[in-house]
Amino acid sequence: MSPITGRRIGVGIIGASPERGWASDAHIPALKALADDFEIAAISTSRRASADEAAKKFGVALAFDNHAELLARPDVDVVAITVKVPHHFELVQAAIGAGKAVYCEWPLGNGLAEAEAMAALARERGVYAAVGLQARASPVIAYAKQLIADGYVGEVLSSTIVADAINWGADILDCYTYLLDRRNGASMLSIPFGHTMDAFCHTLGEFAELSATFATRRPQVRHVESGRWINSDVADQIAISGVLESGAVASVHFRGGLSRGTNFRWEITGTDGDLVITAGGGHIQMLPLNLRGARGSETELADLPIPAAHNPIGSLLAGNPLATSVARAYSQLRDELRGQPRVLPGFDDAVLRHRMLDAMALAAGSDQKQRYRSSSG
Repeated sequence: MSPITGRRIGVGIIGASPERGWASDAHIPALKALADDFEIAAISTSRRASADEAAKKFGVALAFDNHAELLARPDVDVVAITVKVPHHFELVQAAIGAGKAVYCEWPLGNGLAEAEAMAALARERGVYAAVGLQARASPVIAYAKQLIADGYVGEVLSSTIVADAINWGADILDCYTYLLDRRNGASMLSIPFGHTMDAFCHTLGEFAELSATFATRRPQVRHVESGRWINSDVADQIAISGVLESGAVASVHFRGGLSRGTNFRWEITGTDGDLVITAGGGHIQMLPLNLRGARGSETELADLPIPAAHNPIGSLLAGNPLATSVARAYSQLRDELRGQPRVLPGFDDAVLRHRMLDAMALAAGSDQKQRYRSSSG
């Protein structure tokens, strides 16, 4: 598409519930904070009443109860798809068919086949397509990647992550019960684990081979509102190990719920130094991160200040980590739609991550090491 210059970029949000959801919690505050560059041109929900309520609540002029009318608007340059995963395929296809740029939340598809089909369609139509793997935009992740490239740790020898997934624990709120059914494509594997592994591989490179163990240790989960028990068929314990293409050894263990111990710790050990990233849980795509390091003769880890160049939005949205992560992604999207080089993860990047998750599932099911094609095309 031609660069958008001289005016604000019009965004149409599909799935802007007035009550709760990723659009209201993250996308809308992010876009409002970047109002010099973006305008929320239209929103749509599945019901007329909720669309009107959302328009009034968020101060948006145009509201629709179907996505077709939103896609037909000439003032919508970018379509943000913020609905549940099973609906991504239909909506992304429709947006691409309408010639719109697309920003779809992760997971891109309900499985690899859908993701591959959407990526192929975007390439065929020449449409700008980005996926919401926001952890890459974290200043801490960006700086850690730079430090490694600059030789801060020397040659990376190994890397280990231990993380809590926050959800997928002993109980669950009604609004999250869909996360317990693997058919919905929104599991601990695909959401916090997928986001984290994308940042991991973006920083350190892909796996050359891997082994995996998946377990459902809580086949029944207590429904908070009613107290009844709900069946779960998704893994709430995920452990992988393998060797990266660089030769570094890696292991990652994600645990359902929130422990009393380590909520998120990522260690990167090299011949000359160490880096450690910590957070309050495994959803690093939306939680504040802390970076510490030590090298050479240093014996104690110390906080590493993040250069301003890695934080394009500064203190904007301070105190709202959900919206902050999305605002960073939108700031990159803005630059790219105005002709700057591509940085934001695209649909081919999403396919690569889906491919990796499929390899892990195969490894867990077969007790055999697996490889996956690490090119993103």
